[in-house]
Amino acid sequence: MATSDLSEDSKSKGIIWGFGLFIAIVLLVLVILGGWWGSEPNTFNVEEEALTRAKLTDVKEMHIGFVYTNTLAHMAEVLMHKPGGYITNDVAPPGLFLDNIQSWEYGALVMLRDATTALRNHFARNQSQSTEDPDLTKAEPYFYYERNSWALPSTESEYQKGIEALHQYMEHLSKPDVNNKLAQFYPRADNLWQYVEVVIKRLGGLSSRLTASTGGALHPSLLKKTDKQDDFDIQIASSWLQIDDIFYEARGASWALLHILQAIKHDFSAILMDKRAMNTVDIMIHELQNSLQPITSPMVLNGSGFGLFANYSLSMANSIARANAAALDLRDVMNRG
Repeated sequence: MATSDLSEDSKSKGIIWGFGLFIAIVLLVLVILGGWWGSEPNTFNVEEEALTRAKLTDVKEMHIGFVYTNTLAHMAEVLMHKPGGYITNDVAPPGLFLDNIQSWEYGALVMLRDATTALRNHFARNQSQSTEDPDLTKAEPYFYYERNSWALPSTESEYQKGIEALHQYMEHLSKPDVNNKLAQFYPRADNLWQYVEVVIKRLGGLSSRLTASTGGALHPSLLKKTDKQDDFDIQIASSWLQIDDIFYEARGASWALLHILQAIKHDFSAILMDKRAMNTVDIMIHELQNSLQPITSPMVLNGSGFGLFANYSLSMANSIARANAAALDLRDVMNRG
């Protein structure tokens, strides 16, 4: 009797230990996958990627606009094919809990959308009343599809259609379409000026939100309700739960804009040299590269401005603010006759 009791007790303990070991292994795998999937993609060389695409599609000459458009398409490909794929629409662990990389994806996606809209509305049109490019008319709406759709259709499937439409536009820059027409790309100062206006607003908004991580901003509870609106914007302190999300959103936006500016530097080189604005673009690129320095802490530090610990958000805000100042200069230069 005692022997059978001991045997049953050993079996039950074995089952418990086995189940506990299984849970521990699953958690360990999820943690390892989470660390891998949550890592930010590396930067890439926009000209080398364009050359690779040209060889793949047997394009003999990369016309103006090829590098810019390929950069947008490749950025979208990176979003979908980086470790873990596109994370924002995940419905299961570990992707479901990786809010930092989801914020990173959103920041990059916003910049991708802005650049695609600029390509459709400005860079590929000669005048405001000229006909839109049919490939870009298809491409742009796909990137504005909801970013967290898991199925029917999934976000990835819609973005892939946008990538394919961009590739069609790139092909038609050198090869006529079914109507025997070539796609166009107009690297003019007024076109670039209109896009830079959008960039200025994006960078300004990110800089303000990053700066709101410090104690200098007002907490919402301190604001008095009033029927009158002040003539100035009040900076509201960010919730401590949002600080890392805003930081990684800014990282994603900086990553995307860095590549877009490098492509603009290539395809708009003639007008930038003529306006003596190449150095201004280089300053923007340099500041965005500074904002993407590797993070050495396992968490986003949020020390006070003159405290013992660093404040990652303030460091990021400084780099983005300097890039925004250069963007203001670029806008003014492009707007001059």
